[in-house]
Amino acid sequence: MPLDTAVPETAAAPVADRIDWLARADRLAETIAAQAAAHDADDSFAADAYAQLKAEGFFKALVPVEFGGGGAEVAEICQVIRRLGAACGSTALAFAMHSHLVAVAAWRWRKQGAPTEGLLKRVAAEDLVLVSSGGSDWLASGGQAVKVEGGFAITARKAFSSGCLAGDLLVTSAVWQNPEEGPEGGPTVLHFAVPLKAQGVEIVETWRTLGMRGTGSHDVVLSQVFVPEAAISGRRPSGPWHPLFHIIAMIAFALIYSAYLGVAESARAQALAITGRKAPDPHLAELIGSMENAFAGAEMAWERMVDTAETGVPGPETTNRAMICRTLLAQGAIAAVERAMEAVGGLSFYRDTGLERAFRDIQGARFHPLQDAPQRRYSGRVALGWDIDA
Repeated sequence: MPLDTAVPETAAAPVADRIDWLARADRLAETIAAQAAAHDADDSFAADAYAQLKAEGFFKALVPVEFGGGGAEVAEICQVIRRLGAACGSTALAFAMHSHLVAVAAWRWRKQGAPTEGLLKRVAAEDLVLVSSGGSDWLASGGQAVKVEGGFAITARKAFSSGCLAGDLLVTSAVWQNPEEGPEGGPTVLHFAVPLKAQGVEIVETWRTLGMRGTGSHDVVLSQVFVPEAAISGRRPSGPWHPLFHIIAMIAFALIYSAYLGVAESARAQALAITGRKAPDPHLAELIGSMENAFAGAEMAWERMVDTAETGVPGPETTNRAMICRTLLAQGAIAAVERAMEAVGGLSFYRDTGLERAFRDIQGARFHPLQDAPQRRYSGRVALGWDIDA
C-alpha cells in the first residue's frame, strides 16, 4: 500500500487493564538519574537504563493491545519521556527515537489501514528495540540502493543512530537513483528495516559529543546489505514533502522534545533548590523570573505539540504548527537552563550540581529538523500560501 493511502479508521481498540506508565517511569527515575553522570563522564551508552526500561515493558508500550502491546497513548509516553529527561536526558532521548517509530506505525495502522501490523506484532512479541536513522536522512534521505535480483543492495552510513548498541532493527531508507525504473520517474527513496546483526551491517562508535553522551548515537554503516523487494515498506520521491513526513512531524517531535523539556525542568528544580537557600535579592529574583518565563514558554509549546500529536490531521498546516512549537520549545528550554546557571552562579560550573551537564545536553535541541532557519522559511511559505517544496 502506498505511504499516503488513507482508508477508514480501524475500529476502536479493545479495553485493556490500564497501565500507569508514569508511575513506572517514576519508579525508575531515581536509579536512572544515579547512572547518568557515569555515562556522561565516559561517553558510554546508557545500556543499564535501557535494560530497566525493557524489563518494565516500555519498548512495547505504544503497540496497540490488539497486537500484544501496552496500548499507551502518545500523550502518556510524552509524559514518561519528560520524566525520564529530568533524570537522564540521554536515556529519554534515545528512548524517544524508538518510541516515535512505534507511534507512527501504530497511527498509520489505525488511521490509514497501513500494513504496519507485522512490525507492531514483532515489537510486542520479541520486545524489539527500533533504531531510527531519521537524524541523517530526512526528506532527501541518504545512501544508495542498487537493484539486484530479488531486491536491493544498500550502501549507506547512517549517523545519529541513537540506541543502536541495544537495537534490533534499523528503520531507515536509501535512494534508488534509476530514473527509468523508479516509480516516480526519478530518484526514489526506499523505506525498509534491517536487522542490526545482518551481514554487512556495522556499528562504528563515533559518538564523542558535547552532550547527550549516553544516547550511543553512533554511525551504522551498511555495506552491500541485501534488502528483499518484499521488505520495502514504502517508496517516495527524494526531496519533496510527502504525507509520511507530515505524520512524522505531527507525532515524532512531541516525543523527542519531551526529553529536552525534562532536561530543562530538572535544571529549573536544581536552581530553585540551591537559590532558595539564599537571602532575598532583587537581582536573583529577576533571574529566577526570567527562568520561569522561559520554562513556561517551553512547557506551553510542548503542551500544544502533545495535543497536536494526539488530535491533529497531518498536512502542511499541522506540520507548520508542530515545527513552530519545536522552535519555541527549544528556545525556551535552552534559555531556562542558561538562566538557571546564571541564578546559581559559579557553583553551576561544577559537574556535581548537574547544571553543567544539563547545559550541554540541552544544546541538542538546536539540531533536530526543522532547525530554526528552515522552520522559519517553511512557516513563512505556509503563511504566504507558497509552495512548500519550491
